[in-house]
Amino acid sequence: MSQPLQTSTNVPLKPSKNIFYKVSKRIFDIIASSFILILISPILGYVALRIKLEDNGPVIFKQKRAGLNDRPFLIYKFRSMKVINRQKDKQENLYNWPDRVPDDFVFKTTTGFNPNVTKIGRFIRKYSIDELPQFINVLKGEMSIVGPRPEIIEISSCYDDYQAQRLFVKPGITGWAQVNGRSEISHGEKIAYDLYYVKHQSLVLDFKIFFKTVYQAIFGKGAI
Repeated sequence: MSQPLQTSTNVPLKPSKNIFYKVSKRIFDIIASSFILILISPILGYVALRIKLEDNGPVIFKQKRAGLNDRPFLIYKFRSMKVINRQKDKQENLYNWPDRVPDDFVFKTTTGFNPNVTKIGRFIRKYSIDELPQFINVLKGEMSIVGPRPEIIEISSCYDDYQAQRLFVKPGITGWAQVNGRSEISHGEKIAYDLYYVKHQSLVLDFKIFFKTVYQAIFGKGAI
């Protein structure tokens, strides 16, 4: 596993101001996400139909996340939970750290059998298919294909100034933290990897992350 840059808390980071990089990254996002959405459209249609047939609830689940410069946006995911439990789940996603998010915090996802997850939900979660609608967020300009994963508002609201620097760039479907540990790393490690990305943004690094993600998806290395 690659080691993240140990970024000093005393040296504020600045996102890239390279116009060529920013324009090229946006062009890549539009072209790649459009191509991927067309390519996977049969999968999207099949999953949407299965979700609708199972309980006749909404196909898409929307959740508020922290975007570029901490501007909130609604992230799109295929719904994997039963409708009756959505409000309960929302109430459980509350965090209250007075100073900062602890470095040893690890976001716990539900493992094993969960009766609140639908049958199709278990399948799409296992293979991260529930995340595919986020390519629509990319087309809308709310996300990028590569960037720090968008944090839920309850957690990002507890960031200190150092941690908040990960919000200096547009959130992504995959990022440097995801290809170097994904869901298995602590919050402190995730921040270090994300700030490494903020400091070293480039097309070379973006493509490295993109192709490492494709490799991990094919060979099942961890879960985003």
